[in-house]
Amino acid sequence: MPGRPRHALCEGVPLPALTASTTATASEGSPRTGVVVVLSAIVLALSGPGQTAGIAVFVDHIVTDLDLSRSTVATAYMIGTLVGAVTLPWLGRAVDRYGVQRVLALTATTFGAFLVVLAFATEVFGLTAGFVGARAMGQGGMTLVATTAVAISVTRRRGTMLGITSALGVAGISLFPLLSERVITLIGWRHTFMAEALLIWVVVLPIALWGLRGVGATRQHDVGALAEGETDHALPLRQIARTSMFWALTAGVACSGLVTTAVFFHQIAVLGELGLSPVQAAANFLPQTLAGVAATLLFSSAGDRYSPKLLMSAAMAMHALTLALLPLVSPGASALAYGVALGAAAAAARAVEKTALPHYFGTANLGALRGLTQSVAVASTAVGPLLLSVAHQVAGSYRPGVIVLAALCALVALTTPLARDPRATAPAASSTGLRDEHRTRPPASVQGAP
Repeated sequence: MPGRPRHALCEGVPLPALTASTTATASEGSPRTGVVVVLSAIVLALSGPGQTAGIAVFVDHIVTDLDLSRSTVATAYMIGTLVGAVTLPWLGRAVDRYGVQRVLALTATTFGAFLVVLAFATEVFGLTAGFVGARAMGQGGMTLVATTAVAISVTRRRGTMLGITSALGVAGISLFPLLSERVITLIGWRHTFMAEALLIWVVVLPIALWGLRGVGATRQHDVGALAEGETDHALPLRQIARTSMFWALTAGVACSGLVTTAVFFHQIAVLGELGLSPVQAAANFLPQTLAGVAATLLFSSAGDRYSPKLLMSAAMAMHALTLALLPLVSPGASALAYGVALGAAAAAARAVEKTALPHYFGTANLGALRGLTQSVAVASTAVGPLLLSVAHQVAGSYRPGVIVLAALCALVALTTPLARDPRATAPAASSTGLRDEHRTRPPASVQGAP
């Protein structure tokens, strides 16, 4: 169940379905709970070299040294993202069968190896192979295993523990762009990739082999957590797929993923066009991350009181306004404000999606629903960088492409409130936007999941 909200820095970060097959194997109050949370957060943070933000700082150097166009590099990245998404179901089943320890060790080893492949890339085929492995094992595998380790180890306040893991992990990811940019200036981009590989092996492999020992495969018992709080107004999947609400929410998540990944991937060049140095542009990822964490908490809480479709509309309006004002950004306060606004908008859209689907469609088919919405979202994040790169080639500047993305967000913001509430029996939300009290709450074990 990819239900947690994905910050742009950590796009595609999945959460395991909290069903009977992913219930905890550790007892409540286990002294290992805190250890598992901290170690899993470290693993999540070290997925940074495979995240969009972590790769973005290398793009300009790759384009120059390999004599490739930005569209070619963006296409290679798109292939890597799509293949990485395909591997997630297999990795999830492997964790269920073989346990966290073995899968994490294999994932970390492979992730580091593909970072070395990127370091030695001399043409587009080697670059594509490196992106495939970095996205599949880093952005996909490392994050999947980290969140699964917490989910199967914690039985009490699982949502809170997953939230802490996510917050710590994303904070760590946000440091990679700035640190990588500084290291690149000292030793070059190829040696920086190799240094990141060494870091993964030195830190994550001991965590896998010793730190998370005993965090085994999931077991099919303790189904009470799933049964508690089950919805009574679930709709058939075919009926859901024909509702305007489903496609309005899907469009919001997909549009958010497309535009944020596009500008994140080209952030060094986009902000460089506005006068920011590479270090300043890379540093802008930090306020984006901090604002994203705050927006996630705010919009998740607001989802308990206000209409989710109105919140989604607000999130998309934030996207549109931020991108429309991007051409006015310059070094200093305006660049900081841009980072805060973009990070908040991206996190808000994903937070609303988490609340909206069970609110409108129940929880019986929630896993299938989120699987469908996330497949669309992953596809959008894969093509976003390529579209902006093509727009830059055509116009000679990023500004026209960014304005088109802003217009797309504005269109989604205006049309989302027009979607009809699909619930046949529940009363509609009041004119004040307050949600009705008859809605079915999600299972207690996942209410607080990030």
